[in-house]
Amino acid sequence: MPGRVDADIEKILPLLPLKDAASLTPRRAREELKALAESRKDLPLPQPASVADLMIAGSAGPIAARVYRPGKMPAATVVFFHGGGWVAGDIDTHDRNARTLAIELEAVVLSVDYRRPPETPFPGTFDDCLAATRWAARNIADLGGDGGRLAVAGDSAGGNLAAAVALACRDHGPQLVGQFLIYPATDLAGGYASQTENAKYPSRAQNAEGYFLTTEAMRWFAGQYVPRSADGIDPRACPLRARDLKGLPPAVVCTAELDPLRDEGQAYAEALELAGVRVVYLREPGMVHGYFSMGAVSPAAAEAGRRARAAFKSMLE
Repeated sequence: MPGRVDADIEKILPLLPLKDAASLTPRRAREELKALAESRKDLPLPQPASVADLMIAGSAGPIAARVYRPGKMPAATVVFFHGGGWVAGDIDTHDRNARTLAIELEAVVLSVDYRRPPETPFPGTFDDCLAATRWAARNIADLGGDGGRLAVAGDSAGGNLAAAVALACRDHGPQLVGQFLIYPATDLAGGYASQTENAKYPSRAQNAEGYFLTTEAMRWFAGQYVPRSADGIDPRACPLRARDLKGLPPAVVCTAELDPLRDEGQAYAEALELAGVRVVYLREPGMVHGYFSMGAVSPAAAEAGRRARAAFKSMLE
């Protein structure tokens, strides 16, 4: 059974968004995540050596992106996919996270403003992320990256996208040296609504509500991303259902103890290891979904984030 939530995080749980998931709409989800990011505007921003907005080639035309560069280059390049349930979030809501990645990884970070459902149906979001990764590979010298060190990273829905992109890159390029999967969604079969599928992951019931992200919210998000049941088992949406995980790049996989997504993240880490992939798996006690963004209020969350980023930095090196 879950332990006690970190005392500092417990204080802010009532302030977090996405409550009453039954009444969620894409507009409301987007506005609430933007408001949450805006509420932190008085906190000093981490400052990598440079930050610049640019347009890159997506799967259906140019898409916005933001590049963060460290002080010393060439460096590893990490293509970052933001979270937000595929539907919400953008490069602004995750600006602070991307800045921290660039500084602590000492890497070039390319944050991708991929198209989102429901306006863009599956697999358009995935297609944009894969196209952005291939664009980064082609333009790595201009980005300031080391041509031999390209990786992907993402949190939550972004972790799902990073895992799916890593699978596609293994099969068709470009070659990746790592994947950083931060409390990822890895199994969308059943759309979080199937009792049979949910029973495989006890955390979906144990942490169904009360810890920010709810299982009900995941049902809604998955319904927006993969409304057709057949898409829920497509490896581009469901990396855990991929036929073969051999040959994937090394992975750092992080989960939060009090997260409905905990067990599917752990299951993916275990499946990767079984396939012979090198994995660092970090299950953080007392943490909830989204703890990478909670370091300003929780020293334990800050330390957990640093621990994960240090592990991935070592992998990139």
